[in-house]
Parts: sequence; structure tokens; C-alpha cells
Amino acid sequence: MAVGRSVEKNPRDAGVEKANYYVYQVGSGMLDGAVCGKVFASPSSTQIFETMKAVSTDHRGILLIVKNYSGDRLHFGTACERAKRELDQDVQMVLVEEDCAIPRPRIRGTGRRGLAGTVLVHKVAGAAARHGNSLAEVARRANLVANSIGTVGVALPSCSVS
Repeated sequence: MAVGRSVEKNPRDAGVEKANYYVYQVGSGMLDGAVCGKVFASPSSTQIFETMKAVSTDHRGILLIVKNYSGDRLHFGTACERAKRELDQDVQMVLVEEDCAIPRPRIRGTGRRGLAGTVLVHKVAGAAARHGNSLAEVARRANLVANSIGTVGVALPSCSVS
């Protein structure tokens, strides 16, 4: 999902199987890489940076697609700035915050969460990158989708960590 065919994505779902969820989104026309933290935790900025190094081989740029959670924003933002300094590549970040369970005017603080709509952002960005678009164009398309979608998360049983 990145431009220059290098992408990062942060798996942050309520399910314990979050790593498997993102593994299935790595492939041709989708993500080039995914990085997971522990259950209910963001990956560290070092883990994110190391994943960026591992998948960025063609120097066309790196697009980070990040769900809107405070830890993710902090760690992906830190890794993004580090990569700009150390990898000699253009790096951009798209924030996905499409949860429409709460009307926008009532939201304060970190804002809406990123939910299932992130998958569509992955697909659009991945396809744009695969077709050779510039990082700026892939990021533009990803932002267009991210700002145009809305989803609602629903859970039946309560969540627990075993």
C-alpha cells in the first residue's frame, strides 16, 4: 500500500487475532508490510522503523497507513520522522479515523477511531502504488478514501484477554 511499493500498517483491532488480520492484507496490490504490537498495544517506534527498512527496497517512498489511536499516532509518527532522516526516502502518513458512532461535533481529544474502513484505504493505496503512481498521488488517493468513508463497530460479547 505504499508508494514506491513500501507500506506500513498498524494492526489495532479488538480481536486477539489481529496479527492474522493484517497478514492477509500483505501482498500484491495491498500492503507491502505490517507490524503488530502486543494485544491492545501499539508496536514500538523501533519495531515500525525496522519493518519500514525491511520492506522499502525500491526507494520510491513509504506510505504509513495508521488507524487513529493515540499510541499508534505517537509511535508511527516517531518512526516516520526517523525514517525521513535515516532512510533517505520520502515518507508520508495517512491517518484513518472513519468511526461514525459518535457525531463529529461531539468528538474531542484524539477523535474518531480507525475501524474496518481501513481495508478499503489499503486496497486503494495498494492498487495506486502497483500502477506506478507517485507517493504523493498514492497518499492523495488514500486520504480521499479515508476522508470519505464511515463505519460503525459492533461487538456482541464483552472483550477479555486470557
